[in-house]
Amino acid sequence: MWLGPEEVLVANALWVTERANPFFVLQRRRGHGKGGGLTGLLVGTLDVVLDSSARVAPYRILHQTQDSQVYWTVACGSSRKEITKHWEWLENNLLQTLSIFDNEEDITTFVKGKIHGIIAEENKNLQPQGDEDPGKFKEAELKMRKQFGMPEGEKLVNYYSCSYWKGRVPRQGWLYLTVNHLCFYSFLLGKEVSLVVQWVDVTRLEKNATLLFPESIRVDTRDQELFFSMFLNIGETFKLMEQLANLAMRQLLDSEGFLEDKALPRPTRPHRHISALKRDLDARAKNECYRATFRLPRDERLDGHTSCTLWTPFNKLHIPGQMFISSNYICFASKEEDACHLIIPLREVTIVEKADSSSVLPSPLSISTKSKMTFLFANLKDRDFLVQKISDFLQKMPSKQPGGSSGGRKANTVDPAPERSAAPPEASDQPASPSTPLGGCQSSSAQEAPTASQGLLKLFQGNSPVEDLGAKGAKEKMKEESWNIHFFEYGRGVCMYRTARTRELVLKGIPESLRGELWLLFSGAWNEMVTHPGYYAELVEKSTGKYSLATEEIERDLHRSMPEHPAFQNELGIAALRRVLTAYAFRNPTIGYCQAMNIVTSVLLLYGSEEEAFWLLVALCERMLPDYYNTRVVGALVDQGIFEELTRDFLPQLSEKMQDLGVISSISLSWFLTLFLSVMPFESAVVIVDCFFYEGIKVILQVALAILDANMEQLLGCSDEGEAMTVLGRYLDNVVNKQSVSPPIPHLHALLTSGDDPPTEVDIFDLLKVSYEKFSSLRAEDIEQMRFKQRLKVIQSLEDTAKRSVVRAIPGDIGFSIEELEDLYVVFKAKHLASQYWGGSRPTAVRRDPSLPYLEQYRIDASQFRELFASLTPWACGAHTPVLAGRMFRLLDENKDSLINFKEFVTGMSGMYHGDLTEKLKALYKLHLPPALSPEEAESALEATHYFTEDSSSEASPLASDLDLFLPWEAQEALRQEEQEGGGNEDIQEKRGEEKGTSPPDYRHYLRMWAKEKEVQKETIKDLPKMNQEQFIELCKTLYNMFSEDPMEQDLYHAIATVASLLLRIGEVGKKFSAQPGRKSRDGAPEEGEPPAPDPVQDPAPELQPPAAGDPQAKAGGDTHLGKAPHESQVVGDGGGGEGRGSPSQLLSDDETKDDMSMSSYSVVSTGSLQCEDLADDTVLVGAEARSPPAPTRCGGTVDTDWCISFEQILASILTESVLVNFFEKRVDIGLKIKDQKKVERQFSTSSDLEQSGVSG
Repeated sequence: MWLGPEEVLVANALWVTERANPFFVLQRRRGHGKGGGLTGLLVGTLDVVLDSSARVAPYRILHQTQDSQVYWTVACGSSRKEITKHWEWLENNLLQTLSIFDNEEDITTFVKGKIHGIIAEENKNLQPQGDEDPGKFKEAELKMRKQFGMPEGEKLVNYYSCSYWKGRVPRQGWLYLTVNHLCFYSFLLGKEVSLVVQWVDVTRLEKNATLLFPESIRVDTRDQELFFSMFLNIGETFKLMEQLANLAMRQLLDSEGFLEDKALPRPTRPHRHISALKRDLDARAKNECYRATFRLPRDERLDGHTSCTLWTPFNKLHIPGQMFISSNYICFASKEEDACHLIIPLREVTIVEKADSSSVLPSPLSISTKSKMTFLFANLKDRDFLVQKISDFLQKMPSKQPGGSSGGRKANTVDPAPERSAAPPEASDQPASPSTPLGGCQSSSAQEAPTASQGLLKLFQGNSPVEDLGAKGAKEKMKEESWNIHFFEYGRGVCMYRTARTRELVLKGIPESLRGELWLLFSGAWNEMVTHPGYYAELVEKSTGKYSLATEEIERDLHRSMPEHPAFQNELGIAALRRVLTAYAFRNPTIGYCQAMNIVTSVLLLYGSEEEAFWLLVALCERMLPDYYNTRVVGALVDQGIFEELTRDFLPQLSEKMQDLGVISSISLSWFLTLFLSVMPFESAVVIVDCFFYEGIKVILQVALAILDANMEQLLGCSDEGEAMTVLGRYLDNVVNKQSVSPPIPHLHALLTSGDDPPTEVDIFDLLKVSYEKFSSLRAEDIEQMRFKQRLKVIQSLEDTAKRSVVRAIPGDIGFSIEELEDLYVVFKAKHLASQYWGGSRPTAVRRDPSLPYLEQYRIDASQFRELFASLTPWACGAHTPVLAGRMFRLLDENKDSLINFKEFVTGMSGMYHGDLTEKLKALYKLHLPPALSPEEAESALEATHYFTEDSSSEASPLASDLDLFLPWEAQEALRQEEQEGGGNEDIQEKRGEEKGTSPPDYRHYLRMWAKEKEVQKETIKDLPKMNQEQFIELCKTLYNMFSEDPMEQDLYHAIATVASLLLRIGEVGKKFSAQPGRKSRDGAPEEGEPPAPDPVQDPAPELQPPAAGDPQAKAGGDTHLGKAPHESQVVGDGGGGEGRGSPSQLLSDDETKDDMSMSSYSVVSTGSLQCEDLADDTVLVGAEARSPPAPTRCGGTVDTDWCISFEQILASILTESVLVNFFEKRVDIGLKIKDQKKVERQFSTSSDLEQSGVSG
C-alpha cells in the first residue's frame, strides 16, 4: 500500500536492499523469506515485541536523492507481488519525469506530492464509514487479519500487549480481541505461538492472582486452559473480554449476532488507539448499567453524565453524586449508595433554569416538574452546555402528552396534606389512569367478561372498612399514614426522592392500597405504560382469537393460577389473566408463555388493572428477571448457579450436604421462577415481592440463603432429597404474615405438614430482617459479575446437552463412534456460526429458532457444505471436489430448502467412510443419478468423453427415454408425500410466524419424517435405477479425479480405464437386448451360434481374470450363478429395459458379489442383459464381446439414448480389479481430518466466504 512519506534516517539497519535506481530503493526486512539466520530471529522477535509494522509489511520502497542522507518511505507491502507492482508503477510513471528536474529538493517535493495524491485518490474510493478508525488501529487490524487469516467481516475491537503462559514460560506478544475471536501472537527467537479461540467456545473467564501467576486472566474452553498476564490495564482488558464473551453467549442463546450501534455520536477527534467498536461496546456497557440502576425502558440511551450535588429538602443537605442525562430522563445517583436516587422524566419537566451562582451554591441549575416539585442541582462543571442539551431533548419531546401524563394514579394524589388518606383518591382516580381507554375496546373484542380496570383484590375483598379489622386494621392504617408522611417529605410519583428511608418502609410492608402504585413505580413499569398509551389495548385486540402453542399452554394453566383465591374462581379473573398472558405472548414471541408466568401474573392482577399488570409483567420478563421465562429458563438456571456459589461462601458446611442431596437444583427453580409465590402462603410471599420490586434479585437470593440458614441443623441430618424437601416445604408453609388484612387464603402446600407437633410459625418480617442482617453484603454489581460467570457455564452446558441429544438422535448404523459424531457436530456447528459472523445475507445467517428441536437448530447451506466436504471427504477429487460436494448436497437435501441439518450431513459422510465396498460404491453411484446430478451437469458430461477409448459423443441432447430417471425414487416419493401431509401444519406455522415454537403436529411431522428416513435406509441394490451414458461418463470422470493424489495412481488409472471400456461395451450389448424385449428368448439362440471372438486378448482385465472362454473354472463359476438365477428373476418379473426399478440383474446379492471373486465379468454382463433362463453357457458373452467394436461408429455424433448400465454390472466389473477394491476398502481416520479441519477452519472460511459473498453480491 502507498504510505504518506515519512523520514527514515538509517535506511539499511535491519533491511536488505533488493533493487535500486537513482531515485528509489526496494528493501526486504532481514529474517523475512529464506534463511534469516540469527539476525533474522532477533529482528523477528523485536518486530513482535515492539509491534513493528514490518511484521505485516516486510517489504518497503524508499525515495532517496543522491546527495541527501535522508530517505522517505513511500510504499510498503506484505508480499513481493504487491511491492513489485508499486515498484513497476514508479519506474514506468515517475522515473522519466524525475530525471528532468535540476534541483533535488524539487524532486523530493514532487514525489511527496505525487504519493499524497495517489493516497487521496485511493481514499476517495473507500466508503467513508471505515475512516472513523484511527490509522494506528487500522494497521493493527490488518496485522490481525494477515496473521490469523480472518476475513474482512471480522472486526477488531482492541489489542493489548501481554504475556501468554506456556507452561512456566511467559511469551510476550499481542492479544487481539475481535468480535468473534480471541487471538494471541508471539514470536520469540524462532518460537512462534499463535492462538485463536472463538468466544462461543469459552466456558470460563476470570481474573485471578496466584503465587504462580501474577495478576492474570484465565480463559478456559472445553479442551484447554489459557493464562494471560502482564497487562498494562488488566481491568479494562477483562471488562472488554467479558462483554465479547457475553455477546457470544447471547448469540448461542437467541442467535442474535453483534450489530454495530449506528446511532452513537461520532467523536470530534478520534482517539488514537480506540476503535469505533470499542467505543460502541463501552457505550453499551454504560447504557446497560444506567438502565439497570434506574429501571428505565430498554431503548433508553445514556447521553452523558457529570458530577454535581443535589439539594435534598428532607434533610437540608447538598448530596454529592452523578447526574445522568438521556433523551427522556434526567437521573441522579448519590455517591453513597443509599443516600438518594432520583428519576425525573423529561415529560414531567416544565422549567429548566440557571439560578444565580454564589460561593455557597456554585453554578446551580433548577428543574421544576408538573407535580410542583423543584430540584436544585449545583457544582455543575459545564452548566451552559448541560442546559442546552436538556432543552434540545425537551424540544424533541412529543408536545401532546396523553391526558394527565404524570400518571392519573399519582398526579392527583400529590396533594401533600397528610390528613388525606391515599386510599379513597386511589379508587376515584383510577379512571384517569392510562388503563381507561381499555374498557370499551376490550369488552367488545375480548371475552364477554368486563375488563379489570382496577386491582381484582378491590373487587373481591368486599368493602369492609379497615377499622373493623381491629389491631391488624390499625397497623395497616399506621403503614398508610407513614407512607403519606413519606410522600409529603420526599414527593410522590416518579420524581420521588428514593432514600434509605424508602427502603425501610418497603421492608415494613407496603399497605394493600398502595401496593399496585408502588410496584409500578419501583419496577419502572409506570414509565413504559405512560409512554405507550393504548399499546396494551391494541395488543389485546390483535391477539384475540389467534391460536398458537403459547395460547394452548395458557389455556391449560389458567385454572391452575392461584385457584385458592376467590378472584380466580370466576370468569372475570380468569378472562383478565388470559388477556394479559396472551397479549404478552403476542408482544414477545421468543418468550411466548412459560410456566410460572401465570402465577406471577395472577398476583400482579390482584393489585393493578390489566394494563398495569401487563407492564409489570414486561418489566419482570424483560428487565428484572432477564432470560428467566424463555424456553430453557436460562436466567433462572444462572441465578440457581449464583445461589449455589453463595451457599458455598456463606454456609460452607451446608453447601456440601446440599450438593450430595442434589436439593438446590430442585428447590431454587420454583423459588426463583415464581418469586416464592408458589411455595409460601400468599400474604407472606407478597411482602417478598414488595422488596423484590424495590431491590431486585438480591432480595430473593438473601431470603433463600436465610431459609437454608434457618433450617441448617435439620438439613444436615437429612438422608435423602425427599426428606430435605419436606423439611423446607414445611418451613415455608409456616411463614406467616400476621399483619395481613386480607382474609387468609388456604395454601395448597400445607398438605406437607405431618400430624406430629405443629411446627413453629415464622413471621415473614422476621425472616426478611434476618436475611438483611446476615446477607446484606450482597451488592448488585457483584451479582451481575456472578451472573456473567454462571451464564457461560449454563449456556455451555445447555450446548453440551444439545450436542448429546443430537448425537443420540443419529441412528446406530451410521458407523461413526460417539466421539467422532461429537467432533463432527462441533465442526458442523462452527460452520453454522461462521455464517452468522460473516455470512451476511446467507439463508443460514437467518435467525436460528431455539425453540426448534435440537437437530433442526443448526443447519448449513451448499457453500458451507462444500467447504466441510472438501476438508473431510476421503474422496478428494482435486478441482472436481466442489462438483462432487454439490451433488452430495442435493442428494442429502431431501426437503429442498437448500439447507441440511446435522443428521443429513452425517448420513452423507457415513456413506463415504463406512460400510463395505458395495455400500461405498452405492453412495458414489447415487451421486451420479438425479437428484444429485443436475440435468445441466449430465449434459456437460459429454464433453468429458475423451477419457474413454471409444469416442462416445461430443454434444448432449436432452434424453427422452431416460426422463423417468429424473423422477425421484420411490423412497423419496414417500417422503415427499409425507411432507405434503405436513404441509398443512407448515401453513399454520407461517401464519403465526411471530409465535414461539411450532404447534404440536409439527413435532409429529418430524417424528414421521425420521421414521420414514429409517425405512428408506433399507434399500437394496435392486432399488437403484440404471444409469444412462451421460451419467456413467460423469461417474468415470469422478473416479479419474479421485485417484490423482494416490500413491498407486498409475495402477488405478489403468484399472479404471479397463473397467470403463468394459462397461461401455457391456452397455452396448445390453442395448441390443433391451431394444427388442419381445424377441429376447429367440434372440438368445442365434447369438450363441455366432463365431467366438478370435482374440481373447480383448479381455480387459487379464492380470486378474482367467480368459473367459477357455477356463472351466470360470465357466463353472458362471454356471453356479445361472443355476440360482431363475428363482430370483421370476420374482422380479421382466423389468428388462432401462427402467429404474426391477432390472433383471438382481441375481447378485451383496454376499454373492463379495464371496465369488472368481466369476468372470462376462457372466455378469450376460445376467444383467439377458433373461437368465435363455442362457446356456458363457460363449454368449464372448459373442457379445465380438459384436461391440462397431459401437463407436454408431454413436459418433449424438448421445446414445438406449445405452444403460446397472449398479451390479459396475460393482462386478470393479471387483475384477484388486487395486480398485483395495482403494475403496482402505480405512480412513476421520478424526485426523477433523483435527486438520479445525486448524484450517479460519483460513478456509476467509477465502471461501469472501468469494461466496462476492458471487452472491
